[in-house]
Amino acid sequence: MADPDAIVVGAGPNGLSAAIVLARAGLQVVVYEAQASIGGGCRSETLTLPGFVHDVCSAVHPMGIASPFFRSLPLRDHGLAWIEPPAMLVHPFDDRVAAVVSRTVDDTALDLGDDANGYRKLVGSVAASWPLIEDVVLSPPHLPRHPAAAARFGLRALQPAVRLASRCLSTERARALFAGVAAHGMVPLDTIPSGAIGLVLGALAHAVGWPFPRGGAQTLANALASYLQSLGGRIVTNAAVSTLDELPAAQAILCDLSPQPLLRVAASRLPAWYRQKLARYRFGMGTFKVDWALDAPVPWRDERVARSATVHLGGTLQEIADSERDAWTGRISERPFVLLVQPSLFDDSRAPAGKHTLWAYCHVPNASNADMLPVVERQIERFAPGFRDRVLARHVMTPADLERRNPNLAGGDIGMGVTDLRQMIARPTWRWYRTPRRGLYICSASTPPGVGVHGMCGYHAARCALKDVFGIREIVNADG
Repeated sequence: MADPDAIVVGAGPNGLSAAIVLARAGLQVVVYEAQASIGGGCRSETLTLPGFVHDVCSAVHPMGIASPFFRSLPLRDHGLAWIEPPAMLVHPFDDRVAAVVSRTVDDTALDLGDDANGYRKLVGSVAASWPLIEDVVLSPPHLPRHPAAAARFGLRALQPAVRLASRCLSTERARALFAGVAAHGMVPLDTIPSGAIGLVLGALAHAVGWPFPRGGAQTLANALASYLQSLGGRIVTNAAVSTLDELPAAQAILCDLSPQPLLRVAASRLPAWYRQKLARYRFGMGTFKVDWALDAPVPWRDERVARSATVHLGGTLQEIADSERDAWTGRISERPFVLLVQPSLFDDSRAPAGKHTLWAYCHVPNASNADMLPVVERQIERFAPGFRDRVLARHVMTPADLERRNPNLAGGDIGMGVTDLRQMIARPTWRWYRTPRRGLYICSASTPPGVGVHGMCGYHAARCALKDVFGIREIVNADG
């Protein structure tokens, strides 16, 4: 290939998505990836024992199945198959009676008993209106296509999760269930926009499901790469970029990088005032992650916990809120909220016959070096006595390990930046994808709409580049 029209730095889902948008517009595109394999946070490896396939970072992808951009791509033809377990997520309690989120709102509401109507109004209403508010959630701030639906959603979304749960739900089971969903946002549950995170992810369980890719998260990245290559795009791995000056000449460069690594590679091309803004970008909680190889499934007290790949371990709303507040303020929780995924119950490609993989993480202070393995396993044992007896091998990743694997995750922040109200609107600055240097863009999860495997950050950044640099406006929209 001669000098390309455009270069993408980083082959995570957003970088690959940006490259696909550019390639579909007829441009010659090259993607440079520092690692030996593509995927960024959407990667699978053998971390414990031979034959056990573990997801390195992301595992369950409601945003992936919801993504209007991914819907516009023939990813099934390139090897992607989604698995939807019988239940979307399960939240066990100390009394052995778990709360189960089913695919339908009505089944979930019935399981919550006295809070059936409260759940329908709080989460079910958002699920029903998802087609009308999808563009609000998955795009940078703009005038919504359906203002009335967006306003109704906004009135609820701009409230802390604790307030929403306390006002709209009456039972501890329902309140804790909502808190666990909101805690995916990695912000304290008594702050804005934790309520929005709980509403969106909760609604997606009913609107599209909480599925995961058969064979591991890597298959989603591989499908994106395969489609890109079918369009003539090229991917170069083991190609770390220390400075953009090393790259071939190109009219546009899109960086699937968070602000810290972007500053390292692009400092010479950016004015001082913009570099200062990027340097002030805030990263949030870190993540402590563990993968296990098991010789049998987790022995849950409540057998219904085995109906879902996704399990939230955290007891009550107050316990979850305290755990997240501890991580936010620099303290180590003795009872951390644990997000757990058990994919091999539904995907036999993940482990040898009769064996299983397990994945879990908890939030810790940014860049923490605390050993959370004992307390994480204690939380699992709390709801599944005898769990440790089934462990064949463990693989631990501290925040520092996560950052070494992926420099975008500063301090182990898998969200690539705090998702509070300010950084939802100005992410990483008010310019969003554009930088002051013509032809240089940011397309990572540090831009709107932020964290999640959906490709929409790359999609929107690439559309900016097409308009600004190439004068191309008419391309296939994300909704097909």
